[in-house]
Amino acid sequence: MAEDDPRTLVSTAWLARHLKDPDLRILDGSWHMPDTGRDPRAEYEAEHIPGARFFDIDDVSDARSDLPHMVPPVEKFMSRMRALGVGDGHQVVVYDTQGLFSAARVWWLFRLMGQENIAVLDGGLAKWKAEGRETEDMAPIIRDRHMTVRVQNALVRDVTQVSAAAKLKTHAIVDARSAPRFRGEAPEPREGLRSGHIPGSRNVPYASLLNADGTLKSPPETRAIFEAAGVDLSKPVITSCGSGVTAAILSLALERMGKTDHSLYDGSWAEWGQFPTVPVATGEA
Repeated sequence: MAEDDPRTLVSTAWLARHLKDPDLRILDGSWHMPDTGRDPRAEYEAEHIPGARFFDIDDVSDARSDLPHMVPPVEKFMSRMRALGVGDGHQVVVYDTQGLFSAARVWWLFRLMGQENIAVLDGGLAKWKAEGRETEDMAPIIRDRHMTVRVQNALVRDVTQVSAAAKLKTHAIVDARSAPRFRGEAPEPREGLRSGHIPGSRNVPYASLLNADGTLKSPPETRAIFEAAGVDLSKPVITSCGSGVTAAILSLALERMGKTDHSLYDGSWAEWGQFPTVPVATGEA
């Protein structure tokens, strides 16, 4: 069992112990790939951990961008969190229905906005339910709460910065997509994208970091996986994936390992794969 840390990852047992804490705020950050046909908000309304509020990853994003769920403007993030009753002084725990999939993206976004008291629920709703713990379908009573935001720009990278990092080899770039997508052997789920990966990047499929029950593997295990993939952990790390969601699982694992100089490529392959002026590599790294 992972050691509980309210800044990164907590167990279902930890959450059960703290469920009635007045300053605890629980978020259901479930999101699904478009081709699954699943509606995370409808699933939340049918069943969620007591007191949880729904965090809509697609809504809490930059509506001006053509790319999916890009980082929202600060003012939008603050207004959405006020509407959820999440603010200063709260300990936030975020989960998703799949175990550990999209919740890490919400964790990363909070960290980007300067919020440190946020943790992912290890194993998510699936583990919570497997243990026979309580769920409900009632909406919580929400009271406004102000949130002070201090954007941590070092945690995010854009296509220009990633292109320079790849060319100059100043960073280790790690891709969380499946091996066939990384090698360019499988088509991308989004139309109009080239297949392959950022030149010089390494492949650590996010699923390789998870146990069978959807919990994150231990720091020694995840470190060994990164190293086996050829990731140079002496360099700052940039994480990437299809659209910036599962890359955050890599970021969470790195943070748990004590590797704090990491950033996330927000546009990820949804941007790089359609950008005409950046190179694409195929095959093994």
